[in-house]
Amino acid sequence: MKKILPVICMMWLLVGCTKSATQNNQADIVSPQQETGTIKIDGSSTVYPLTEAVAEEYRTKQPNVRVTVGVSGTGGGMKKFIAKEIDISGASRPIKDSEAKEATVNQVTYTELKVAFDGLSVVVNPKNTFATTLTLDELKKIWMAGSTVKTWKDVRDTFPDKEIVLYGPGTDSGTFDYFTETVLGKVGAIRPDFTASENDHVLVQGVAGDEYALGFFGYAYYLENQSKLKLVAIDSGNGPVAPSVETIKDGTYSPLSRPIFIYASNESLKTATVKDFVKFYLAHSTELANEVGYVGLDEVTLQQQVAKLQ
Repeated sequence: MKKILPVICMMWLLVGCTKSATQNNQADIVSPQQETGTIKIDGSSTVYPLTEAVAEEYRTKQPNVRVTVGVSGTGGGMKKFIAKEIDISGASRPIKDSEAKEATVNQVTYTELKVAFDGLSVVVNPKNTFATTLTLDELKKIWMAGSTVKTWKDVRDTFPDKEIVLYGPGTDSGTFDYFTETVLGKVGAIRPDFTASENDHVLVQGVAGDEYALGFFGYAYYLENQSKLKLVAIDSGNGPVAPSVETIKDGTYSPLSRPIFIYASNESLKTATVKDFVKFYLAHSTELANEVGYVGLDEVTLQQQVAKLQ
């Protein structure tokens, strides 16, 4: 036993050292650039497909970071952003003056970043064979506050005498603001008798379920549901043009194409995790934008956004 005991002790010592060394080596495997923590994002349903695509890609690179992406509309996201409940807000319009003032009161500073371009899509049911094109004036006639349009025939004499059933984004949506300002001349100046929702899926289901329905939302969401919908080409004075990657990119789908944004809290950007995510977002925005149906930024605009972040 006197001879065996020292041997056993030595074996225990070696096992302990080996275990300790293994633990140290495992700790060394984690790169100093491996981020941890939670990133909270909310906002526009239009920006959501791009942000979610970026988040999914980021999770594969940084599995220890929890990225949550909500959809409460541009206005809803801004409310949470200004209340310091989230790190990043997606927006399908620039921040309003009233929101910027409220952010100042709450001591919220932010960085506005363009991430892609989108086209606002006017859609009908696939069975609709007559409304292949509409003019901006006809859109205004249909949607303006105080509109007397009840049937398609009220829009154009050659259209059928069938009731128009309207679907559009709710008032918290940046798409709502953009459409009403661009088409109707004033933000919010819209007829009240339409089905409104911040959830684009509700709008898709509504138009897809009614032969005489008409609706509008972002082009990327149309692409996700194009088997259920039909695009209407819009004539703004130079002939009818339908939204596509090409027409949005070259500006011919005017005035219904627009930039989309993310707003990042400067306080959140002080954390390595959030800044790393936003850098990743910009670095992959063009590639992923094209994948999910948006138009990526040109190189000059992209570098301007990178400089803003820096």
